[in-house]
Amino acid sequence: MAAVPTIVGATRRLCERVGRGDIGIQQIDETSFGAALALGGLPDPDLFIRTGGEQRISNFLLWNLAYTELYFTECLWPDFDAASFAAALQHFATRRRRFGLTEAQTQSVA
Repeated sequence: MAAVPTIVGATRRLCERVGRGDIGIQQIDETSFGAALALGGLPDPDLFIRTGGEQRISNFLLWNLAYTELYFTECLWPDFDAASFAAALQHFATRRRRFGLTEAQTQSVA
């Protein structure tokens, strides 16, 4: 079976490891699940840029994009240049990253 770079693919890989006896079911947690995904042990992206006017992530890195800032632009990929990238970074710089917390929760943590 070909590797599927999705949540289903990661689940299958972990099930195969359990079936072989490499790991126990109790060892499956967010860390081991994340490691089985397409990005493996890489950090989750801070910024996701979607070009071409589409405003969806199309099943792409669903788990990894949970706390990622999303930036959508009408600019088509071949035309996405340094100025377009600078605009995306400027937008990102204006974001207040809360990583799933409410504003009140972030103030109590600070």
